[in-house]
Amino acid sequence: MNQDYLALLKQRRSIYALGKDISLSDEQVIELAEAVIAESPTAFNSQTTRAVFLFGAEHDKLWDLIATRLQREVPDPEAFKKTQAKLATFKAGHGTILYYTDMAVVHELEKNFPLYRDNFLDWSEQGQGIMTVGVWTSLANNGIGASLQHYNPLIDEAVATAFDIPQDWRLRAQMPYGSIEAPAPSKDYLPADQRFRVFK
Repeated sequence: MNQDYLALLKQRRSIYALGKDISLSDEQVIELAEAVIAESPTAFNSQTTRAVFLFGAEHDKLWDLIATRLQREVPDPEAFKKTQAKLATFKAGHGTILYYTDMAVVHELEKNFPLYRDNFLDWSEQGQGIMTVGVWTSLANNGIGASLQHYNPLIDEAVATAFDIPQDWRLRAQMPYGSIEAPAPSKDYLPADQRFRVFK
């Protein structure tokens, strides 16, 4: 049994201690992620996933913007220090990929295929998951650490304004990435009999 792909998946971990010294150029990161996204399956081949790449000052601007927005939710200065420290680990990375769903495509599918109308949003989320794991694993295979963050929808409006995001794009996640400055902690697994059933 070939387990090469499984070995790749095991490399993919949530890395929070990030640095800026990565093995790929910015252009190579874009090329790699674009190729993975293009090859990732989506229902009806709808290709609803979108990505925005932030480097340098634009990457920093995102995490500063998020900090500003979250401060409104955590007005106590002492409590906010913990949030600031966490956000600083993401800002310390090399870049960020923002993941979006193009809702114009989702709504068009709902209109054109009314029998499946209630499923297209769920199916677009499945496409997001497949694509995200693919990009994340591909980065890990190049020695680059990443994690998946979800500050949406709190930050949606500010991010859309800051980076000229199309109105129909719905923010789904943020992926800060960079050099791996400390490994991920060990991972816990549920017992197999709690997750799987086999009939034969």
